[in-house]
Amino acid sequence: MTRVLKQYATTILLLAGIILGGLSGLVFGEKTMVVKPLGDLFLNLMFMILIPLVFFSITSAIANMTEMKRLGKIIGATFLVFLGTGFISAIIGYLGVLVMDPLKNIDTTSLEKLMSTATQGETTSGSVLQKLVETFTVSDFQELLSKNNMLALIVFSLLIGVGTSLAGENGQPFAKFLGSANDVMMKVVSVIMIYAPIGLGCFFATTIGSLGAQMITGYARIMLLYLLITVVYFFGVMSLYALTAGGRLGLKNFWRNIPQPAITAIATSSSAACIPINLTSTKAMGVPADIAETVIPLGANTHKDGSVIGGILKIAFLFSLFEKNFSSPQNMVSIILGAFLVGMVMGAIPGGGMVAETVIITLFGFPMEALPLILIISTIIDIPATLLNSSGNTVSAMLVARIVEGKSWLSSRHN
Repeated sequence: MTRVLKQYATTILLLAGIILGGLSGLVFGEKTMVVKPLGDLFLNLMFMILIPLVFFSITSAIANMTEMKRLGKIIGATFLVFLGTGFISAIIGYLGVLVMDPLKNIDTTSLEKLMSTATQGETTSGSVLQKLVETFTVSDFQELLSKNNMLALIVFSLLIGVGTSLAGENGQPFAKFLGSANDVMMKVVSVIMIYAPIGLGCFFATTIGSLGAQMITGYARIMLLYLLITVVYFFGVMSLYALTAGGRLGLKNFWRNIPQPAITAIATSSSAACIPINLTSTKAMGVPADIAETVIPLGANTHKDGSVIGGILKIAFLFSLFEKNFSSPQNMVSIILGAFLVGMVMGAIPGGGMVAETVIITLFGFPMEALPLILIISTIIDIPATLLNSSGNTVSAMLVARIVEGKSWLSSRHN
């Protein structure tokens, strides 16, 4: 019991802060605005570290890459499977929000009182190419230091990381500096997160106090929707993957060996912590050792179907909140691709969770002040998201084995 409490201490405290804040908002209404500065303090602390956090996270990840050539066929098949399952999870998540709009019939007109600096302005005129240039680049270095140009900063960080890696031996001192700086920034985040239960609690109190109990209904719908999608994906879609990979024997092996990895994911809420049990269970499913030992560690960082689904829900939540239509064909494509980006690509970056939330807001032009609203979503879906992220790696390894070794990969190992 003590171990479980220690493992979930941060999540429990965050949830406790959010719940107490929500209750305070319900009871005291607009009087909760008195604690708004405490919520703003948390927001400002996060904004202060955002630029160096993103820069050092991405540059250090790229600059320190060393194993890019081993087992080309396995890695190629792995990324093919990760891409395929990622897009499938995004589509399932999108269908889910079409069925259950988190903020349907909820009045959000008073949102402007909460986000006085928010701007829902129309996009500026110009060609598509010009918009792309303005989105991913800036005309002056100092503009990279603004949280409003986050995608440009990410491009700059990628270029610095690639340049450092290409510099080889001469780039190693700088690569070590980037890695050290990233470790420092992650420690800074952990220090700020000590204040998060109070900061997010006060922010949520003012949110509920300003917008009323309807916002709680919106978050409850998101939690319910995510749990329903989790059940469908875990029992239905993963079974289909296992059947595709190894037929009936593959399906039987998957369900015989998945309970321990699934329970571990729920208990630890960490994909990294699940790597040892995932390796053992994947090999027990019949996956060759070299494939398991490549797919599982790689998947812990880059394969996050649960995060992709969570990204869909966060984007749809913001679309509804700011009264934008998320069901149009154009927005459907952008939401699915955006969720795939933040769930899969950004998930591979150390500290990518925080970066992903920022990218969602920047990518779709929402005010940065909406960041805590989707951070709350991250907290309430954390456990089921980890279940899908981690357990999905095992069945992905089966699919990779099917691609690499052929149709009879599993039956030949049992003969």
